[in-house]
Formats: sequence, C-alpha cells, structure tokens
Amino acid sequence: LQQFSYVASHDLKTPLRAIAGFSQFLKADYGGKLDDEADEYIERIITGVKRMQQLIDDLLAFSRVDSRGNPLDVTDLAQVVEDAKSLLQADIEDQAGEVTCDELPMVVGDRGQMTQLFQNLIGNGLKYHGDRPPRVHISAQRDGDVWTIEVRDNGIGIAPEHHERIFEIFKRLHSSNEYSGTGIGLAVCRRIVQRHGGNLWLESEVGQGSAFFVTLKAGEPSADIESPVVAESNEAEDQLIGALG
Repeated sequence: LQQFSYVASHDLKTPLRAIAGFSQFLKADYGGKLDDEADEYIERIITGVKRMQQLIDDLLAFSRVDSRGNPLDVTDLAQVVEDAKSLLQADIEDQAGEVTCDELPMVVGDRGQMTQLFQNLIGNGLKYHGDRPPRVHISAQRDGDVWTIEVRDNGIGIAPEHHERIFEIFKRLHSSNEYSGTGIGLAVCRRIVQRHGGNLWLESEVGQGSAFFVTLKAGEPSADIESPVVAESNEAEDQLIGALG
C-alpha cells in the first residue's frame, strides 16, 4: 500500500495532468469548430480524466489511513459533525437537505479522520435520497465505555444482501451515471473505524432509508489513550493489491 501510494501520487498523476491539460486546450481551441460528435468526444475525455483523478485521490486516502493518521485523543464529536456539515454545506443547500443531531459525546479519535468519516456517512445520506429531500439525523447511545453512533437517513435504502458488499473497495450498487462516486468511500470509512478499534455496520431496507452504526471508545478528559493495533493487512487491502495486479 505504501508503494502504491508513492506510485499513485507521482507516476500516475503526471501523465494524467498532461491528458487533462491537452483536453482543456482542445476544448478551448476547437470546441464548436468541428462538429457535435467531436465536441462530445472532448467532453468524454475531460469527464474520464476527472473520474480517474478522483479515483486516484480516493485510493490514496484509503492507503494512507494508517500511515498519515494523527495520534488518537479525546475529541468532541459534536464539533466533528459541525466540521463535516460545513464541508457539505453546498450539497445540503443544493439538495434542500437537512442534517440534525442529538447531543453528541466526547470520544477517542483522530479529529481529521473522524471528520472524513462523518463527511462520507452524511454525504451518502444526502446523495442517495431518491425523490424526497434528504434528511439525516445523528444520535448516540452509550454502553459502558463505548459509544454507538447512529447516522440515519430517509434515502433509497439498501437490500440486506448488499450490506457487507458496500464496504468492499470498488464495489458499487449503482452506475456512475445514476450516482457519482468511485466505490471507495465506505471502504475508507470502515478502515478509519478499524484504526480506532471500533466497528461499522449498516441496517437498511430498500425504500426505508439507511442507518449506519459506528462504535467508538468513550473519551474521558483523564483517559490514558492508546492507539489500537491495526493488522498489517486485511480483506480490503488484499482486494486492492489484487486489483492492482
């Protein structure tokens, strides 16, 4: 994964930038001067380049969860959710969406990765909303020294047979024409939660919305925090390595 991260950030991005640049030159110099078919080809190249750039960025995010993470510390989950909502503000306004939450606790976590986690989970609720304006609600329940955080939406829902598949890297239930994305976001979410020593799972039915559950260690101001030991390889990593040949 570390070798891939280096290759992706250097050897893959350099030619992609060249393709992107020349595609924009073609559009600027020849757009509307050839024919409609040529304009469509140029747009397809630009769209493909943007998708490839996003795919590389998402793969880098997946590969760097462990190596680029900050030490775990007591973190205000309410502030994390506010940070995630700020990053999603444009999406919330575009979809006429609403994101609400109950009182949220202090947990042990990496604030940057926690923000990334909840940005993904809330963002999914905003994206897969069907015909109704999206509504996402976040709540928390404590059991001993563990908090279970629920992110519930009113979206299109997911059939039970796909509840585990959506956490696998590159696995998508919809085409990119229906919903944007690379199929890596939830794999990154699970990897982040695993780094924190917690679990991430889904409860959902088609047409009934979805509820994602995250378990996190309770954060106490005087807690002696130890970072969980993360295995050097897991199923998702093996899938990525296999996919890369």
